[in-house]
Amino acid sequence: MDPALLSAGREAVLVALAISAPSLGAALLVGLLSGAIQAATQVQDHALGAVPRLVAVLVVVGLAAPWTAARVVRFGQTCLEAALRVAP
Repeated sequence: MDPALLSAGREAVLVALAISAPSLGAALLVGLLSGAIQAATQVQDHALGAVPRLVAVLVVVGLAAPWTAARVVRFGQTCLEAALRVAP
C-alpha cells in the first residue's frame, strides 16, 4: 500500500476520534451524574437519564463547533494537497 494513503487513513481515524471525544465525554459525565442521582433517589425513569445527556451533548457540540470545523477543514486541505502531489 502507498504510505501516503496509510498516513491519510491514520489521520482520518485520529480526526474522527478527536472530534467525537468532547461530546462522548460530556455524555459519559452527565450519564454518570444522572445515574448516581437516580440511584440515590430510587427514581427509575428513562427520560431522567436521556434528556440531560442529550442536552449536554448538544451544548458541547455547539461550543466545540468552531474547533471541529477548523480541524476538519485542516484535514481536508491536507488531503487535497496530497492528492495534487500524486502524479497520474
